[in-house]
Amino acid sequence: MTISHEFLSIAFRLLGSLAMLMFGMKLMSETLQKMAGPQLRHILGAMTTNRFTGVLTGLLVTAAVQSSTATTVMTVSFVNASLLTLAQAISVIMGANIGTTLTAWIMSAGFSFNITNFVWPAFLVGIFLIYRQGKENIGMFLFGISFMFLGLGTLRQTGIDMNMGENPAVLAFFAHFDPNSFTTTLLFLLIGGVLTMCVQSSAAVIAITMILCSSGAMPIYQGIALVLGENIGTTVTSNLAALTANTQARRAAFAHIFFNLFGVCWVLIVFHPFINMVCSLVGFDITLQKETATPEAFMANAAKLSFVLAAFHTCFNLINTGVLVWFIPQIERIVCRVIKGKGRKAGNEEDDHEPERLKYIESGLMKTPEIAVMQARKEVALFASRVERMFEMVKNLVHEADKEQFATLFSRIEKYEGITDNMEAEIATYLEQVGDAHLSDETKANIRAMMREVSELESIGDSCYNMARTCRRKYEMNVEFTPVQLQNIDEMQALGTQALQEMSHCLTARREDIDFKRTLALENDINQLRSELREQNIVDVNEHRYSYACGSIYFDLIGECERMCDYILNVTEARLGI
Repeated sequence: MTISHEFLSIAFRLLGSLAMLMFGMKLMSETLQKMAGPQLRHILGAMTTNRFTGVLTGLLVTAAVQSSTATTVMTVSFVNASLLTLAQAISVIMGANIGTTLTAWIMSAGFSFNITNFVWPAFLVGIFLIYRQGKENIGMFLFGISFMFLGLGTLRQTGIDMNMGENPAVLAFFAHFDPNSFTTTLLFLLIGGVLTMCVQSSAAVIAITMILCSSGAMPIYQGIALVLGENIGTTVTSNLAALTANTQARRAAFAHIFFNLFGVCWVLIVFHPFINMVCSLVGFDITLQKETATPEAFMANAAKLSFVLAAFHTCFNLINTGVLVWFIPQIERIVCRVIKGKGRKAGNEEDDHEPERLKYIESGLMKTPEIAVMQARKEVALFASRVERMFEMVKNLVHEADKEQFATLFSRIEKYEGITDNMEAEIATYLEQVGDAHLSDETKANIRAMMREVSELESIGDSCYNMARTCRRKYEMNVEFTPVQLQNIDEMQALGTQALQEMSHCLTARREDIDFKRTLALENDINQLRSELREQNIVDVNEHRYSYACGSIYFDLIGECERMCDYILNVTEARLGI
C-alpha cells in the first residue's frame, strides 16, 4: 500500500509539473504575441526580402515568442493571405526551426540547477503588475515564465526522487533495446513523433527526454532519437492549421514536413558519428559506463546529457538549414508537384462567376488571432474590390439597350448583391471569433474599425443594387433618357468611381499615407453636383423637356449614387478611426 501511494504521488507530480510547464510556455508565448503582435506582423512582412533575411526573421520571431508552432502557423496564415510567397515562407520556417532550439537550452539550464527558488519573487512581482493598468501583459509574462521554470524545477526534482537510474525495472526496460541497432533508433523516433502529436507540445517531450537521460536511465542514442521524432511531430500543428487554407498555405505547411524529414534522413545516415561529435563538443564522456565509474562521476557525466540534447537540437537545425537554404527554389518545385493547384488559370485572381467564397480567412487558422486580423484586412480589401466591380456593372447597365444583355447583366448584379450580404455576415462572424481572444489594444481597435467597414461596404452593395433596380424600372417603362441626362449620370458615376478607387486605396494603405482631404473634396464635389442636378431636374420637368416619370427615375439614379458616396466616406472614416 505504501509503495502504491508513493508511486501515485510521484506520477501525479510528474504529470502535474509537465502540465505546469506546458501552461507556462503557452501563457508566455500568448502574452508575448499579444504585446508584440502588430510588430511581428510588420517584421514578417518586411524582413523576408531574400532567403537569408527570411531565415533570420523566423529565428528572431520564434526566439521572441518561444514557440515555433506559433511562428509556423503565423507564416502559413501569411501565405494564405497572400502576404508572403511560398519561397519566403519556406525560409521563415527554416529560421523558426533554429529559433525553437532556444527552448531546449532554457530547459537544460533548468535541469542543471534548482531554479524554483528564483520563481517566487517573480510570482510576487507579476501579481502586482497584473493589477496595475497598462502593466497586465508584463505581469502575465512573468507568471508564464515562472510557471515554466517552476514546472522545470519540479520535473527535475521528481526525476531525482524517482531515482530512475537505480530503478531495476526502468533499467531493464531500456536494456531490451540495443543502442547500436537501427531498428531501435527508428522505434524511438516513432515514439517521439507520436508523443509530440498527442500532447501538441515539443517542450513536454524534450523535458521527459531530459529527465530520462540526465537520470542515467535512458542511453543518449535513444534520447536523441526521441528528439528527432519530436521534430517531425511538431509539424503536425501547422499542417492541421492549413487543412482548410488555400493551396499555397498547404504547400508551406508541407514544406515544413519536407524540411524536417530531410534532416532526419541525413542524420540517420551519420547517426552515431554525429552524436559522438556533439557529445565531445559538450564535454560528455560517451565511453563512461556505470559499472566502471564511481556513482558520483557517472551522475556528474549524466547531468551533462540535457546540454547534449540541446546542443544536438541546435546543431541539427543549423546544419539542416545551412544545407537546404540554398535549395529553396527546388523545395518549392517539389511541394508544388506534391500538392497540386486546383487548375485555375494563372493571373485569374478570381472567377467572376463564383466569387462568393472568402479568399483569405479560414476558420482553421485561428491559432494566432493577431495574424487573423491581417487576413481579415485582406478580405475587407477584396470586399471593396467586389463592390467596385459591381458599380462598374451598374454603369454599363445604364447604357445597355439589348434585352438579353440587360437581363444577363442585371442577374449578375443581383447575384453580387447576395454576395455582399454573405461577405458582410461571414467577415463579421470571423471578427467576432477573433475578438474573443486575448488581443492588444491596437488590434481590438482594428477589429472595431473593420466591423464598421464591412457594414458600410454592404450598404454600398445595396446602393448598387438599388441603382440596378431603378434601371430595370426604366427599361420596363420604356423610358428614354435625354443625351443631357445621360451625360449628367455619367458625370456623377465618374465621381462615384473616383470615390470607390480612393476608398480601396485607403483600405490597403497605411493610415499615415491616407489623404483624407482628398476624400472630403470628392464628397463635396458629389454633394454639390447632386444639388445642382436636383434643381435643374425640377426646372426641366416643369418646362416639359421630359416627363415627370423620366425625371423621377433619372434623379433616383443620381440620388442613390450620392448616397453610395456617403457610405464610401463612412468606410474611410472607419479606417482612420474617425
